[in-house]
Amino acid sequence: MTKLHIVLCEPQIPQNTGNISRTCAVTGAVLHLIKPYGFTITDKQLKRAGLDYWDKLEIYEYNSLADFFEKHSDDVIYYFTTKSRHCHSDVRYPQGEIYLMFGREDAGLPEELLVRNPDTAVRIPMRPTLRSLNLSNSVAIAAYEVLRQWGYPDMTAEGNLTRYTWEEQEELT
Repeated sequence: MTKLHIVLCEPQIPQNTGNISRTCAVTGAVLHLIKPYGFTITDKQLKRAGLDYWDKLEIYEYNSLADFFEKHSDDVIYYFTTKSRHCHSDVRYPQGEIYLMFGREDAGLPEELLVRNPDTAVRIPMRPTLRSLNLSNSVAIAAYEVLRQWGYPDMTAEGNLTRYTWEEQEELT
């Protein structure tokens, strides 16, 4: 079974987590949240960002990073960080269940994780003079790169017009 998991380690900004939950819902990814958070799950900003998708989201919570690793010690995990030497799009993500882990908005992932996992620590390229991308943007970029490599499983790549059919649209142009 092919399944993407998004892991947020100590997220601090509710709007980011809300946006990420929406990304997880529309892609079929599972969301894992590691405490402590900088908000409560009931924060209205969190709910507003992904409100109409909460019932379509598979979500798990953990009391600590140690708690997460106790339950996922054998899983394939990619650590997204600004500190890696490997580009996220150079990685060939294996089919199956994989986890993409992201750190706090203000601090990133603990460097001990990165040092212990140099082959699966990856970064999204950006200009060298800037600190980092927004967390929810980083998650979307990473998730869609994995899903692109997997051929967008259980997703549709074709949309529908609401006022016209595609045949009518072709006649108008």
